Formats: sequence, C-alpha cells, structure tokens
Amino acid sequence: MPKVLVSDPIDQAGLDILSQVAQVDVKTGLSNEELVQIIPEYDALMIRSGTRVTQEIIEAGNQLKIIGRAGVGVDNVDVPAATRKGIVVVNSPEGNTIAAAEHALAMMLALSRYIPDANHSVKNGKWDRKSYVGAEVYKKTLGIVGLGKIGSHVAAAAKALGMKLIAYDPFISLERADHLGCRLVDMDLLFRESDYITLHIPKTSETANLINAEALAKMKPTVRIINCARGGIIDEAALAEALKEGRIGGAALDVYENEPLEADSPLRSLGKEAILTPHLGASTAEAQINVAIDVAEQIRDVLLGLPARSAVNIPGLYPDALEKLRPYLQLAENLGNLVGQLAGGRVELLTVRLQGELADNNSQPIVVAALKGLLSQALRERVNYVNASIEAKERGIRIIETRDGSIRDYTGSLHLEAKGALGDHSVTGALLGDGEIRITDIDEFPINVPPTHHMLFTRHRDMPGIIGKIGSLLGSFNVNIASMQVGRKIVRGDAVMVLSLDDPLPEGILAEIMKVPGIRDAYTVML
Repeated sequence: MPKVLVSDPIDQAGLDILSQVAQVDVKTGLSNEELVQIIPEYDALMIRSGTRVTQEIIEAGNQLKIIGRAGVGVDNVDVPAATRKGIVVVNSPEGNTIAAAEHALAMMLALSRYIPDANHSVKNGKWDRKSYVGAEVYKKTLGIVGLGKIGSHVAAAAKALGMKLIAYDPFISLERADHLGCRLVDMDLLFRESDYITLHIPKTSETANLINAEALAKMKPTVRIINCARGGIIDEAALAEALKEGRIGGAALDVYENEPLEADSPLRSLGKEAILTPHLGASTAEAQINVAIDVAEQIRDVLLGLPARSAVNIPGLYPDALEKLRPYLQLAENLGNLVGQLAGGRVELLTVRLQGELADNNSQPIVVAALKGLLSQALRERVNYVNASIEAKERGIRIIETRDGSIRDYTGSLHLEAKGALGDHSVTGALLGDGEIRITDIDEFPINVPPTHHMLFTRHRDMPGIIGKIGSLLGSFNVNIASMQVGRKIVRGDAVMVLSLDDPLPEGILAEIMKVPGIRDAYTVML
C-alpha cells in the first residue's frame, strides 16, 4: 500500500480521503534534516505553508510521485527540482477563492471606516467618534491587479457595492473583462485613477516590488492599497514611508515579504492608516476543509494512476481544460502506447493531429499524454505527465502538431504517426457518445475496436481461410480470443486483423504466425 506523509496540520476530511488508498502518517513540525531522513519511504507528501520542500528533500524522495500543497501558492516547493524528477506538484487554486476574496473585501471596508482602531478605542473606554470619520466605497474606482478567480470574485462583489472597476491583467480577454464589468487599462493608468487598489497576482520576478516608491508617487494621495495575495509584491519600506508622510491614504496587508512580520518592521509603527493581519486570507473553516479535500483527492487520483486536475508543473493541464479533455488524455495515452509498439520503439518523429471538434482545443495536454503512452514501454513507471516532454526531448524525439477540423467521422478524434525502428506506423482513435474509447484506424485501414490489455495485430493478404488459420493456431497454444475485427481497403488486397486476447501470447507463437501463408507482419501489443 502506498504511504503518504502529511507534514502540516490538515483537516480530517482530507486525511479520510487519503486513508482510502494509502497509509497516512501525520508528522508535523519536522525539520529539513528530519524530512530528508524519512521522505525516501513515502509515495506522496501533503503540506500547507509550514513545510518548505527543498531540492534536498525532493532528491531524497526516491519514491515520491506527488507533492500536494493545501492552498493556492507553491512558493514553498522547489517546483523545478520536482519537475526534473518527474514528481507532480499540485495545489488547490479554487479551494480558498471565496475566503481570500472576502478577506480582501473585508480589509477594504475595514480600512475605509477605521474599524480595527475604532474597536480598540471603545474597548479601552473611549467614545471618540470624530477621529474615525471614514470614506464610502460607493462610486469609488477600484483598481484590480489580476483578474483570476479571486480577483474576479472581488470584482463581482465590488460591482454590487456600486464601485467603478478598472483592471490590469495581460492574460485576460477584453470579453472576459467586459463580462465582469471591468475596463482593462495599463498599470500606470490604474495607479493614477484608482481610489482603491487590490492585488491578486503571484510573486514572480516581474511582480516583485511592483508597488514601489515610483509607483506610489503616481497614485492619488487618498488611495488605499489592499494586498491579500503574496508578500514581496509591495516594497514595505517605501509603503510605510508614504503612509507616514501622508502621500497615500491607507494600506491593508495580510501578507509580507518575511513572515512572521519582523519586530522591527516599519509597518508596525503605523497608526489607523494601516491594517495588518497575520496571513488570514485562507483562514476560514470552509476554506480549510475545501483545500484539504481538493488536494487529498488529487493525491488519491495520482496514486491510482489518474491525472491530477490542478498540477502546476504539467504543461497545459489547467483545471477547466482538464475537465473537458480528461477522456481524450486516456485516448492519447493509449494511442501513443500502441503506435510506439507498432513502430518498434526508438521513435524519431511523432506527429499528433487533432481532428474534428478536438482541433479547437489546447493541443499541449494531448501531446503530453501521447508522449507518456509512447514512452511507457521503455520507461514504465518512470514516465508521467510531468516528465514525458523532458524524456522525449532527451531521446531526440521530434514532435509535429497539426489540426484538421474538417474531419468529422467522429465528434473529435486523434491521429498519431510514428517513425521508428520498424518503419512508419499510424493509429487513429475516437470517443463514442458514451465516452468509450475506440481505435478507428491502423495504418490507414479502417477498424473499430476498443483497446484491451493484450492485443495481436496482423498485416496480411485478404484471402479465404487466413482468419481461421490464425484462430486455430492460437487455440493450439491455449490462447483465448475475446474479439476480432478485420479492416481492408479493397477486396483481396492488403488487410489488417486486430484480435483482443484474454492472455499474453506464449513465447514462440509470433514466429509461428509469421509462417502462415499470406501474413506479412504480426505485432503483439500490451496496453
């Protein structure tokens, strides 16, 4: 049974899911050295923000298949090191969406009405109403930096509050922004026009210290800034100086460059113009349950051999796309496995053609799945959705991607061609209406068979008696045929025969099949 190490506190709902498929060990508060010592015996690691998964830990995890971060960010995981080793890294991009968005909105409103300081004043016996004259958000301009899931939810709520919305997000379409009621602008214009600015972006080399002294100088003296995204996006020293000098109106921060916030941070000396909370964006009971369940389900799926829905290091496999393409990933993997075996391994070139409605989709996850199948015979458990592209590149396999939306034999189909040690071979497959996979073409010969574990393919002359001879030969070796289909282009020309078998072929039988008159080629395939 697989083993999962949980090194940070995780809601019991997540542990219950993991326990269905694995032995679960909860060991929190481990040092880096302790993790390095025990990680070799585990197949999966589940963490929150407390555990830092370093390259050293990853290199020691010889059995690790997946690292699951119960939260949005994965900045405490060395993702490149995990990718190089073929370890899936997953997070929960939606599990705390509502919690984070609501916290940003709560910070904005609390900052506008000085609620924390007013509360503290009353509890200390004062009744000082004049010191806490706030501002309304109604008809004010909210500048949203990042219109992902959290930013979009903030936009919807702010719109309901009667705010005017502008946004900066270079990756979102005008149609999507318009649907949210946002006007897309450049960053400088957002800085100049906004009464409130809320950040919903990751920390990258491009976004580090995005809000710096230069940016602050462009803003209104009344602007209020909210950051519940990631520490390090704001230059904290520059922000504190601007607040002390009254050059901006206020700031509400939930995240910081270094956490916990240092004792000598200039932010600590600010008054009612600043609200500081200790990284509470995801700290709701509902969010903790949601992220635990989300990540636990993904770890379970990976341990069962299924793709994860929110892997951060699998090219193109984003949650929305994955749900739509999931059936085609299995089709691509089966076809890649099949064409690789027909081509005899050592494939030099793989051509992937998306056909019909499938041609309108992102090809990257399909190609990754096809490569995983193609390499699975040689690499077995070493190849997965994370490292398939890397392994293919290291083996010099060239990839050609094409699309043909005019081919409408099925709603969507996939065609693979491989050039390998046994020459050029091609396969085509499709999904039926019930989602069942079908192989619909082998080397341009039309067939219609489901992939099975043991299969026999022959290329032969279309002549009387040849099918019976093959059946008798298999029977003499005690091999049971589950199904059989023949595909041909013209009568008495070449044909292919596909047999699904209940058992693997015994040693030596393939040589006997090749002796049957009319047989040109014979291949055994295991899927």
